[in-house]
Amino acid sequence: MAARAFEEMVGREHVLTDPDLVASYVVDWTGRYRGHSPVVVRPGSVDEVAALVGFCAAHEVALTLQGGNTGLVGGSVPLRGEVVLSLRRLDAIGAVDDGSGQVTVGSGVTIGQLQSEVGRSGWAYGVDLASRDSASIGGTIATNAGGLRVLCYGDTRAQVRGVEAVLGDGSVIAHLGGLLKDNTGYDLGRLLCGSEGTLGVVTSARLALVHPAAVRAVALLAFDTVGSAVRASAALRWVHAGLEAVELFLQPGLELVCSAFGLSAPFKTVFGAYLLVEAGDCDDPTDRLGEVVASLEGVGDVALARNAPQRAALWRYREAHTDAIARLGIAHKLDVAVPLGRLCELVERVPGVVTAAAPGARTWLFGHAADGNVHVNITGVAPEDESVDSAVLDLVASLDGSISAEHGIGVAKRRFLELSRSPSEIAAMRAVKAALDPAGILNPNVLL
Repeated sequence: MAARAFEEMVGREHVLTDPDLVASYVVDWTGRYRGHSPVVVRPGSVDEVAALVGFCAAHEVALTLQGGNTGLVGGSVPLRGEVVLSLRRLDAIGAVDDGSGQVTVGSGVTIGQLQSEVGRSGWAYGVDLASRDSASIGGTIATNAGGLRVLCYGDTRAQVRGVEAVLGDGSVIAHLGGLLKDNTGYDLGRLLCGSEGTLGVVTSARLALVHPAAVRAVALLAFDTVGSAVRASAALRWVHAGLEAVELFLQPGLELVCSAFGLSAPFKTVFGAYLLVEAGDCDDPTDRLGEVVASLEGVGDVALARNAPQRAALWRYREAHTDAIARLGIAHKLDVAVPLGRLCELVERVPGVVTAAAPGARTWLFGHAADGNVHVNITGVAPEDESVDSAVLDLVASLDGSISAEHGIGVAKRRFLELSRSPSEIAAMRAVKAALDPAGILNPNVLL
């Protein structure tokens, strides 16, 4: 009955019930979470989304919201047979408003598509991810994704100037004017950032754009110890005004990437830790970056890119980590953040904590050093075994950190939420959820 109603709303060709077609929508990117769904519905407009959500609210049909399905915490998987609401068809990109430096886009647009389109007008979007060609705008708003350039431009919430969204009762809110100043009550758009699809379905967003650097310089710095690398990352933040990214990875991860993709090691000597640094400016910043690097303590070796292919080659050592780890099997992915002063302690202690919880496990660490954000990847542990998750997240909490820096809580960390949020905060979140999604149909397995 529901499938026929959905066909009337969005068209028969956009309602999928064939198990072979539905299969790719019911498993997450990691393979750790797999669910089932009777139907996938792919609306093509805000009106169709509103009709669908209103129908489901009236009939108490739960929905799992899905963009590019690149999430790493099970947040877009229909674990209990929910209807999948796919937003991929909402892929319109409006004209760039050069006066305000803003653009309005559909939630199904990928980061890569947006970057390519606005680049034709001389602009750039400040959020960048390794999954840029599949991660959607709606999904990154839902998780408040950070990515590679938070140091320079901020997270997704910092880019959002307004949203159009469908709330849990099927009503539509739209605030897409892009005003820089508007103190007329609650900022519902930014409230939806990081809500993981539990409060509303974002259908369009008004986003701020940035002027890209005319020229970029990239350097790979090698250090004997994690401590030296972390201290250098802190120093870089203060001495280089054009700094856009400072990425950390370790020798085991570098060896894995080189082995997985047949890459040559960047240095003849083996080091303990590495920083991938990118800076931009209106003039060539390569010499300036070289001067800054020369002033840092503890640098054992440097590879400085002189052209675009060399820059891409250095970035691959960092960006290929996720795909290389995936080749080892299903990984536990714990995206965490700690105060910068405790970053070194976290990186040095995590492997021992993991080994104590699961002696056969392997730990792979990389992340955004300047943000205090580390992606803890653990292989060799059964997907359902949460002992390593608990051990690592307890450590993070003891260091005054967050159990989720940018991937969200999803399903993977739902039972650990109290490590980062007080009972009063969780109660307040539940109250907001009840107000905006009174029937509780939006992503019911996620966050709370």
